Amino acid sequence: MAVLRWRVAAGILSAGLTLGVAELLAAFIRPESAPIHVLGSSVVDHTPDGLREWAISTFGTADKTVLFVCMGVVAVCVAGLAGALERVDRATGSTLLVFFGLLAAFVAAGRYGFLAAVPTVIGVAAGVYALRVLTERIAETFPGAASVQPPPNAPPSDRAPARASAPGDTESRAAPETSGAQAQPDAAATHTATPAPTTGTAAEPRTGIDATAKSPGSAAEPRTEADAGSAGSGTLTTGPQRRELLRDMAITGGLALLAGVGGRLWSARRGDVSGERAAVMLPQPSDPAISLLPDADLRVPGLTPYITPNDDFYRIDTALFLPQVSIEDWSLRIHGMVDREILIGWGDLARRPVVERLVTLACVSNPVNGDLVGNALWRGYRLDELLAEAGPHPDADMVLSRSKDGWTSGTPLAVLTDGRDALLAVGMNGEPLPVAHGYPARLVVPGLYGYVSATKWVTELEVTRFDRATAYWTRRGWSALGPIKTGTRIDTPRGRARRPAGRIPIAGVAWAQHRGITAVEVQIDDGDWRPARLSTEQSIDTWRQWVYDWDATPGTHTIRARSTDGTGEVQTAERRDVIPDGATGHPTLTIQIG
Repeated sequence: MAVLRWRVAAGILSAGLTLGVAELLAAFIRPESAPIHVLGSSVVDHTPDGLREWAISTFGTADKTVLFVCMGVVAVCVAGLAGALERVDRATGSTLLVFFGLLAAFVAAGRYGFLAAVPTVIGVAAGVYALRVLTERIAETFPGAASVQPPPNAPPSDRAPARASAPGDTESRAAPETSGAQAQPDAAATHTATPAPTTGTAAEPRTGIDATAKSPGSAAEPRTEADAGSAGSGTLTTGPQRRELLRDMAITGGLALLAGVGGRLWSARRGDVSGERAAVMLPQPSDPAISLLPDADLRVPGLTPYITPNDDFYRIDTALFLPQVSIEDWSLRIHGMVDREILIGWGDLARRPVVERLVTLACVSNPVNGDLVGNALWRGYRLDELLAEAGPHPDADMVLSRSKDGWTSGTPLAVLTDGRDALLAVGMNGEPLPVAHGYPARLVVPGLYGYVSATKWVTELEVTRFDRATAYWTRRGWSALGPIKTGTRIDTPRGRARRPAGRIPIAGVAWAQHRGITAVEVQIDDGDWRPARLSTEQSIDTWRQWVYDWDATPGTHTIRARSTDGTGEVQTAERRDVIPDGATGHPTLTIQIG
């Protein structure tokens, strides 16, 4: 077991060096070509829908952290296995490292080009070299683990050759004849060394440590696993070999840590746009500033604020590492089925009229009563005006938007040009877009789920057709159009809560973007639906708060809520999963009174 632990440690340290070297080199070539990023992105792209939605509903916006933890556990297991399998004369563990390294290199080359595979290839070479060196050191430190010894009960011809005679040895290798008696076997069946008997008497058996001691003139015994140590544990050599093993492992671990952390810090520093973002001055809107109407925010304790702070706004996307896009490099290309292709740089936007609108966004992965929905004040440029400059062809029906990291979204062209406040947004709640929410520019489209409209770090709009192009999620079986369904959420009280009897406010938010909310009702147990009090409607493109004052009586109660949108359609009670076009059903919770 001692040798196995050393081998496993060698495998983990060597794999760490592989990742560290690759991370460092990727910082200079292309940060997203690092193996951890490449393989993680591939996992995101190929995760089955059911598993992905379970992760989102279970872990929410921490789903990426959980993914990295799981990847780390798998990497440690594979690395440990590689170390356990590696031998001086059998490079099985090295082969395992090469296999996973080539897999990562292949994926990197497919995503970003041949050069992106270089960091991983060099990292694997460094890791394999380290594993070979450490394996040799282990063999030197544990000599009994370097080869397999014959079993103790093997015939004499199969056993290891006897050690050379020590100076002064005069006895034969064969067991001597005794006069009158044979040497008695060890009753405990231990491997013993039988010294040459004295004349006329039987040799007394010796066991344990004493059995291995040789007195001058005694016969040398065959070396067995009891002497050298079994192949699984070996005999620890004290002295230079052990010190060299510890030194080499410390060097390997130190280099892995230094390269990995250094590469990650350099990548972050090299492309970090947070300083640039802090210095950006947002253009002022052409229209008068928006002010909240009286009672648009009911300010009930426990109720979500009408405007969601930037730090609390949900984030669901496929980016494992946030794209860092500078305004110096950013541009928006509009092309495809258009009369003229146009390219808009950051400086070009300054000459265009700016608008500011309140819009509620929702994720299609939001479960019933979930929190993947938020309301913000967005500042930017009307998309219908930008598209009009390019002149879409009459037979075009879709705009395929593309993010800096390659993610795509397909939006109906009719939605972007029907007069709603679809924006190329550059500001959020009075400040430049946070990097996590798309700095320097993103799309905001009222009435559609984010997977078909809310492209962050947007760099391209291709005017095309649904029968000619498919976007990231539609290729995976999700609905192509993605209109937001009427939704309701109960914010307070919380489910499974225990509250005293008396008046309790039941409050939450309801949304049906671009249709508006006209009513919210609450049901206690199986009673009648009762109307809730609504906040003032600020816009049909935002959610509305609601509250119902309930005179609670002792006992266990079930609370439900439902909304009616601006077309008069009542929210359905039918429970459906988020796949393929959003969840449905009434939010329901149980509460204990008294």
